Amino acid sequence: MKIIDQSHEIISLPDNLLQVIEAAGRTCYKSEDKITPDSATGFVARMRDRGHHAMIEFGDIIVRFVTNRGVTHELVRHRLCSFAQESTRYVRYDGKMEFVRPCWWEDCTPAQQTLWQQAMADAENRYLSLLESGWRPEQAREVLPNSLKTEIVVKGNIREWRHIFALRCTKKAHPQIRALMIPLLAELKEHLPVVFDDLTF
Repeated sequence: MKIIDQSHEIISLPDNLLQVIEAAGRTCYKSEDKITPDSATGFVARMRDRGHHAMIEFGDIIVRFVTNRGVTHELVRHRLCSFAQESTRYVRYDGKMEFVRPCWWEDCTPAQQTLWQQAMADAENRYLSLLESGWRPEQAREVLPNSLKTEIVVKGNIREWRHIFALRCTKKAHPQIRALMIPLLAELKEHLPVVFDDLTF
């Protein structure tokens, strides 16, 4: 058993993303003649500020998350995204199971930490016993907890990412998904401030 922290990795963020949005958006106004080498940022800012968010749907971002199964149950509710997730039906965890440390771990008492660790070890042991008894991975997975590490690749357009952040970065969001999304939002603000700087949580 291994305990890990959740993380994200941006695996696709095209360099010309703002230019693509501008090229699509200017079609609405037939103002393509106003495109210059540095006009995209201003155009996208105007679209964002006017609420013409359909235009920012032309920019896709793909992110790989390493998190727990519980968080992915929330992520896949964003149905406008595309998902590719590690499958517990086909992946056989032969003594190499990983569990994601809860983001509130430092606030836990040693007794609480021990209880969680014991629960994870017990789940892994029961899973392995079921495999040894003849169950296939797709059957033995019935005993796996939400804390089981999983990887999920999520593709969404900028409008949907803004929606995800609006729901998952607030104080009302589940702490684990909030702890995953806030660092991603911070990184995207560095890459695309014109698109994400107005989101504050």
